[in-house]
Amino acid sequence: MALPVDQLAAVPEAATRRDSLEIILEQDRTRLQELTPVRHQRMSATPFTFYRGAAAVMASDLAATPSTGIVTQLCGDAHLSNFGLFRSPERAMVFDLNDFDETHPGPFEWDVKRLAASMVIASQANGFDETTGRSMARLAAKAYRKTMIASEAKPALECWYARVDADEVVADLGDRFDTAASKRTQKALRKARHRDSAQALEKLCYVDLAGAHIKSDPPLLVPASEVAPSMSKVQLDDYFGEAFARYARTLPAHVAELFSQYSFIEAARKVVGVGSVGTRCWIALFGGARGTDPLFLQFKEASESVLAPFVPGCEYTNQGQRVVFGQQLLQASSDIFLGWVRAAGAEATVDTDFYVRQLRDGKGSVVVESLLPAGMEYYGALCGEVLAQAHARTASRHEIAAYLADAGKAFDAVIADFSVEYSRINIGDHGRLDAAVADGSVSSGALENPS
Repeated sequence: MALPVDQLAAVPEAATRRDSLEIILEQDRTRLQELTPVRHQRMSATPFTFYRGAAAVMASDLAATPSTGIVTQLCGDAHLSNFGLFRSPERAMVFDLNDFDETHPGPFEWDVKRLAASMVIASQANGFDETTGRSMARLAAKAYRKTMIASEAKPALECWYARVDADEVVADLGDRFDTAASKRTQKALRKARHRDSAQALEKLCYVDLAGAHIKSDPPLLVPASEVAPSMSKVQLDDYFGEAFARYARTLPAHVAELFSQYSFIEAARKVVGVGSVGTRCWIALFGGARGTDPLFLQFKEASESVLAPFVPGCEYTNQGQRVVFGQQLLQASSDIFLGWVRAAGAEATVDTDFYVRQLRDGKGSVVVESLLPAGMEYYGALCGEVLAQAHARTASRHEIAAYLADAGKAFDAVIADFSVEYSRINIGDHGRLDAAVADGSVSSGALENPS
């Protein structure tokens, strides 16, 4: 028997839910210890930054609430800042989900709840009241529901190829800001078109007589020679060269042929995001036959999904392969250089799973903090539509659509109810971390290099 839709509004009981600070500190144990203070600083900044970094906390909470049992491939961390712009292989700008570190099978509504709750929390961060935030969450759920139901009548190939044109997004968003915010956001989205390896070379590197070198800006950007000072340049070149040779074997043959035209130059450890701080994340610079042909790849640690302890999933020999599978299944257009590798980090002897992608390929995102209510409503509905398109690419779309057709508008309302209640939980959890940082019981470090 299908779960009554009203039960989807339930949040975990305070007395039984696992302590959020305990979950965060447990994750710290497997991360680079010198970077965990940066993670704590970023998460403690606002309730929204806390939420962005607390996917594991919410996964634990969702697992303690009633579930539809309708399982599909999830993004796993579908908050509104994990949607954005990037270039398709055909060089068109598209708008889609863009973070799959936590992708894993799970009940479809977990992704919807993660998105809808982020709408309330981001609305509060922008100074909107709770009623407005609830409306934002309801509209996101409604867009998901309607798009998902509509997909049920479409051919599978039409669902597979459905995508959102970025030019339409940019144009529509421009009408939903005040003048100053509109200019800032339009500028940020236009800049995304020029974010590529050549732009990364200009920003992240300096050039001397020996060629291009990645800058040193610790702790956010640290060249491999500084991370592993005991290794010579020859040893580092051999280490990275061998790792990328194994990565190349995970690429389609025609892409591997393209990659073979590039030679490794240098690598550096880079701090990214909020939730990922402290995981092992590297960038690598490659050069083509001509000096004006750079390629930047990012290889990012892939650990077990935060959903894995709660939902049975496919077994992968490499967690990077899990991320690549989920991304290629859920995204309408994926980076051609997606692949995976296992390697001991240059700073450690422990083998680590990584997934690999281009560092910058037209990537950009909406400035959420600039959104006025009309802009937030539009953006939330757009993200709900895109999330539904992602789920509609899976074999579960008919079962999800049937459930939503039966639930009707009640689905939107209960997801909004859940989101408001969860935003209150999130505020309490953020307060606990903020207090722990303030009293020194949890370490905290500056976001930027003070120099």
